[in-house]
Amino acid sequence: MSDPGNNAGSADRSLGQLVASATAEMSALVHDEIALAKAEVRQDVKRGVIGSVAFIVAGVLALFAVPVLSFGAAYWIHTTGLGLAWCFGIVGLAFIVLALLLALFAVAKIKKVKPPEKSIASAKQTAAVLQGVKPHPRPAVTAGTSFPTASGSTLTGKAMEKAPVQDKASAVARSST
Repeated sequence: MSDPGNNAGSADRSLGQLVASATAEMSALVHDEIALAKAEVRQDVKRGVIGSVAFIVAGVLALFAVPVLSFGAAYWIHTTGLGLAWCFGIVGLAFIVLALLLALFAVAKIKKVKPPEKSIASAKQTAAVLQGVKPHPRPAVTAGTSFPTASGSTLTGKAMEKAPVQDKASAVARSST
């Protein structure tokens, strides 16, 4: 068997070249994973669109069927000997009764809708905890304060003593509270 590390030219490659090669291969792998994810999402979206269009067409056909079935019901009632106007009136009243029943059902369901109490309580609890949190106090540094300097770095120490130091993190923290 051949040793995979014994390929032609592999002994010539430096550590930097190996790292660059590994980085390039990792980047290619990430790009391929992203392309696969895009293809899967595209396929799912296509299926969803086709399903939605089919559902809309079914709804339109059902909507067109309502008047036809209404006429059919009215003429079926007419076979009992009632006048045609009474038959259409009965079908119309049946639709009104059905609409009222559905409206009552909808109102009952809507009255049962409550705000998301657990989420609200959790958000209030999180807000209460975060209001009590204070940023870590940082020591205030003023001009003229001496800093301990390492030997041989007196120029840095003098520059720090003369320059007014502003602690940006504490200034931001103070302004946000």
